[in-house]
Amino acid sequence: MKTFRFDTADDLCDRATTTIERIAAEAIAERGVAYIALSGGRTPRPLFRLLARSETIDWQHIHIYWSDERCVAPTSAASNYHEAEAFLLRDIPVPEDRVHRIEGERLPLDAADAYEVMLRETLGPEGRLDLILLGVGADGHTASLFPRHQALSESQRWILPVHVSAEPPWRITMTFPLLNAARHVLFLVTGAEKANAMRAIADGEPFPAALVQPTDGTAVFLVDREAASLLP
Repeated sequence: MKTFRFDTADDLCDRATTTIERIAAEAIAERGVAYIALSGGRTPRPLFRLLARSETIDWQHIHIYWSDERCVAPTSAASNYHEAEAFLLRDIPVPEDRVHRIEGERLPLDAADAYEVMLRETLGPEGRLDLILLGVGADGHTASLFPRHQALSESQRWILPVHVSAEPPWRITMTFPLLNAARHVLFLVTGAEKANAMRAIADGEPFPAALVQPTDGTAVFLVDREAASLLP
């Protein structure tokens, strides 16, 4: 578990920004394109604002995806796409056909099937995203992979519809076959309510976030002081 601690969430987002700039530049230099998946929730908001002001990211050569989505309309305040559109997408010159949102307004299985087909077409059989941004919930979940959910055992599909004990209950999520094929995974973890989960992950508890272990890549936790308060 590679963890970097920061005094404030702002410091954490500064590091995340420079990390994303570096990963994107390396991918574009090597392969002409960068594939990046965003996460939802409030934690990425300040990061999105910083990325929107970045002068080094070549948005013309980046494809944007989402690690998960709530089954709501894209205009809903609960939509992960809506959050990114409000704080990032409207301010960057990314081509419209390179923004690949999960269609949460569709029936869950239809939305999951469509997203998997699109991912396999754009990423190829290896399914290697250059970077996946993730968070950690107070219960140790990540994306929409929750503790003790049957989706944790999925070994073939990249995308699943899941019904969870949260609002709204239907979600679309990336699964471990896709998450663990990534070149880089970057966790953003802020707030005292995450401290117990971070300690449990450090102690080896098999929470979903702890099971994100890229087979040929890196997974890094960026944690603010409050979230890291119980770490040894």
